Amino acid sequence: MQNASSVKEFILLGLSKNQGVQKICFVMFLFFYITIVAGNLLIVITVISSQRLHSPMYFFLSYLSFVDICYSSVTAPKMIADFLVDNKTISFVGCIAQLFGVHFFGCTEIFILTVMAYDRYTAICRPLHYSTLMTRRVCSQMVIGSWVGGFMHSMVQTLLTTCLPFCGPNKIDHYFCDVHPLLQLACTNTYAVGIIVVANSGMVALSCFFILVVSYIVILISLKSETSEGRHKALSTCGSHITVVILFFGPCTFTYIRPTSDLSEDKSVAVFYTVITPMLNPLIYTLRNEEVKSAMKKLWSRRVGNEKGEV
Repeated sequence: MQNASSVKEFILLGLSKNQGVQKICFVMFLFFYITIVAGNLLIVITVISSQRLHSPMYFFLSYLSFVDICYSSVTAPKMIADFLVDNKTISFVGCIAQLFGVHFFGCTEIFILTVMAYDRYTAICRPLHYSTLMTRRVCSQMVIGSWVGGFMHSMVQTLLTTCLPFCGPNKIDHYFCDVHPLLQLACTNTYAVGIIVVANSGMVALSCFFILVVSYIVILISLKSETSEGRHKALSTCGSHITVVILFFGPCTFTYIRPTSDLSEDKSVAVFYTVITPMLNPLIYTLRNEEVKSAMKKLWSRRVGNEKGEV
């Protein structure tokens, strides 16, 4: 890797070159990141602490929230720090590590969202078999499979990129290291690698999206025979998941399953799936879910009660 590349560090151009805009972005994205960590950590703690939230749906939700924290932490802290400095450099090894992390946690999130769709399909379409199909062991295997799948996808993207020679220029038109910007900097023909990268991302995104669509089509068809109350209850549990899927899959699909064209456009879209969606996920899942809100209130009242007892 080092023999093939004379470049030892890269310069991230970030979201904007305007100093005033960067200061505004620093405050805004710092608030976003704190919200991401606090909101998703609250969901993880609530699910672990509450006896009522030990069903497979909340088991997967806790892991989704954990992945969201990790996913944003790969890019957001570096981006926020760079808003305050003129020299936005990142080492070659740091760049590759960031590339690996983005694809590892991003792909893991896609798989967990797909598993959650299957969970909703089983709960609504096969309610009598739900407890036997979605045991804790099966749920754990699905989560492990999601992590392994994310690791395999990320290894392919990372190894393909590290094998390329980089001999200058070293300016990345992005706020984090990603495959497409790095392909444009390689001092060799990257057409074949680009095709493999798009095919790898496309295979993951489209196959998972196909499973998601089929799951919800079957769910909607099965709901025709339900009462209006039953339909409303089923759709309320699916609504949050569908919203998150659209917010995450839309920008990801736009960025990764098409050939690279406008990187400035790509980095603007990347803000949605690396920052905005992880920030909105806790709000989406709590505002539409009475069980989660009730569990959070009990957790908070129990903590307040313990603090009063100590005083």
